Amino acid sequence: MAIGPVQLIVLGFSQPEFHGEIIAELERLRESDTVRVIDSLAVYKSAEGELEAEHLSNLSEQEAIELGSKIGALIGLGFEGEEGMVMGAEAGAEAVQEQGGVKVFTEEEAWDVLEDIPNDSAAALILLEHHWAVPLRDAIARAGGFRISDGFISPLDLVGLGLMSAEEAKELHDMEKAGAAT
Repeated sequence: MAIGPVQLIVLGFSQPEFHGEIIAELERLRESDTVRVIDSLAVYKSAEGELEAEHLSNLSEQEAIELGSKIGALIGLGFEGEEGMVMGAEAGAEAVQEQGGVKVFTEEEAWDVLEDIPNDSAAALILLEHHWAVPLRDAIARAGGFRISDGFISPLDLVGLGLMSAEEAKELHDMEKAGAAT
């Protein structure tokens, strides 16, 4: 399994009203082999301050075992060289089988960070693999290229490039800011 570039996305939701649209879109992107959710943790904090958490991954069991073995191999290689790599790969694959999937974000680790989110809001951490980018990344590497930096561009900045009208950018910008302000 070729692993594409992996991105961590952290999202906040003021007074969230979830209707399954986000999960449905992530599943649609998975079905088209565009992205894979390696792991995600969504946490909701009620108006009374009660916390609920849910994990999501859309890796198949075989993909999760293979990815777990690769993560374990990298950790083992860093500590014990090639012998550690083999032991880490085996341990990573076993851990994935025991816990029923790759779980990068544990609820225990998340509680420390997410205790600070306001009541009646939610936060989501998504570890997303850009599977579509594997051939592009490989072509860049074969040409001797490498990533220097990356980031998302604000809709307002797209106006200056002529890729979006000022009205469209303002609507998107206001929509993004409205969620953060409430």
